[in-house]
Amino acid sequence: MSVPTTVTTTAPAKPLIIGGLAAAAVAAAATAALAAAGDFAGISLAVGGVPIPVSGFALLTVIFSVVGLVLALVLARSARRPRAAFVRITIVLAALSLVPDVLADASAATKALLMLTHVVAAAIVIPAVARRLSA
Repeated sequence: MSVPTTVTTTAPAKPLIIGGLAAAAVAAAATAALAAAGDFAGISLAVGGVPIPVSGFALLTVIFSVVGLVLALVLARSARRPRAAFVRITIVLAALSLVPDVLADASAATKALLMLTHVVAAAIVIPAVARRLSA
């Protein structure tokens, strides 16, 4: 008598990790370049009177991209439709990441620049990771 088995297939983790880290690096470079361009154009990078270094944009982009990558790895193993779940969750998180920028003690131009860096990072990382997840 044979016992029925359930077979679950998941995307291999290695391509997801490599692709996610590559996207994080590209996004970090893009947000740092955007911040540097804004600074060069005269947009203050100060929030609450404390300047954010251009490298800070890159560092935080990498940190939160890795958090997203960990989320993708968890969803790849646990979600029935990991790509759809990842895209939905990360779009909501990206939208929520704009709230502190709106509330920041900064000029309107600085707030807009901060929000643009979030959108650029999300536009790079979310699709790059999502395409490596099972539909």
